[in-house]
Amino acid sequence: MTAASPQPEATPDHAGEPCRRGPLDGLIVADLSRVLAGPYASMLLADLGATVIKVESPGGDDTRTWMPPERDGVSTYYMSINRNKQSIVLDFKDPDDVALVHELFRRSDVVIENFKPGGLAKFGLDYESAARINPALVYLSISGFGTAEGAWIPGYDLVVQAVSGLMSLTGEPDGPPYRAGIALFDVMTGMHGTIGVLAALNQRRETGAGQHVEVNLLSSAMSGLVNHTAAYTAAGVVPTRMGNAHPSVYPYQPMPTKDRDVIIAAANDRQFQALCRVLEIPEVADDDRFRLNADRTANRDLLHPILLERLAVWSADDLFIELNRAGVPCGPINSIAEGVALAEQLGLAPRVTVGEGDRAVDLIRNPITFSAAEPAYHSPPPELGEHTDSIRDWLSGPA
Repeated sequence: MTAASPQPEATPDHAGEPCRRGPLDGLIVADLSRVLAGPYASMLLADLGATVIKVESPGGDDTRTWMPPERDGVSTYYMSINRNKQSIVLDFKDPDDVALVHELFRRSDVVIENFKPGGLAKFGLDYESAARINPALVYLSISGFGTAEGAWIPGYDLVVQAVSGLMSLTGEPDGPPYRAGIALFDVMTGMHGTIGVLAALNQRRETGAGQHVEVNLLSSAMSGLVNHTAAYTAAGVVPTRMGNAHPSVYPYQPMPTKDRDVIIAAANDRQFQALCRVLEIPEVADDDRFRLNADRTANRDLLHPILLERLAVWSADDLFIELNRAGVPCGPINSIAEGVALAEQLGLAPRVTVGEGDRAVDLIRNPITFSAAEPAYHSPPPELGEHTDSIRDWLSGPA
């Protein structure tokens, strides 16, 4: 790297402590992705020290306009997945700009893209072209349905929630199917992509060669549906909607108290015995109809009114404390605001302030904690093309 490199400065020393560098300091990522899965993956890498250069078309990332909600005219959707990056605007229809992307590939360790499969080949920005420029490049491609027969289908999380079967599992048994409240498979695919990149980088240490890493939303959905897809592939069972109930465990669902619902997750016999002790019905745990998990699941219609009668005397807050102290997972059904407040109360420090002055914004921190390294939050989500001039200067100078 030259002095003109856009790489951010290392994490500053803490008073009296050695400097804690990010685990990926020195890594350069060319991020050609947009919307969610790709930008989420590149933000995870950026938080861990990688220099991420966000290459945007003249119109910018679609999520810049996804509002409300917004903060000072900037979409909070965009803010949530684009911190710690630098933005350069390049037009792939301009040969001079494509030449700059080629130079960026030459200087990068990782490329992330989520264009329609084959869409970058006409610009000479596909994996084969990139590998000729830089054989050590780890090139991550994210698609909706892979590069075979599904290559022509646009990849949107909501569509994948539908076609994967997730929506058939979500909602009340006699009601319509529902999507998850977030773009679940976009986030999951972004994480799978990040894992793939890190694995390929580790292999590069041994071989010196990069490789093409591919992930897609539907494959991530098949993996992420875990026990439900296994129920079908291993046992021929097609799961169906059960509302908030669990097909294999009871009680493992929302339960009413005298003021509001809580989640009770007594997932094994020991936890059920503890639940009965707290509710002062220890004899229920010894009842042959309820003693084992399989019995409770089969006889949930008999057990449910017994539990409801005892739960009616408890407040949700008191039950949360007493059940967790007894080793029974339990929690109130919070709003997002209440969830953040609980994380703060528990010392998890969920918020980080990114940027300074008028650009400072509170975001959710990277969830990973290291004993000998530290995620960094050195810059707020960039304005469109904010770093175009400095990155052009760097790419035009000596490598």
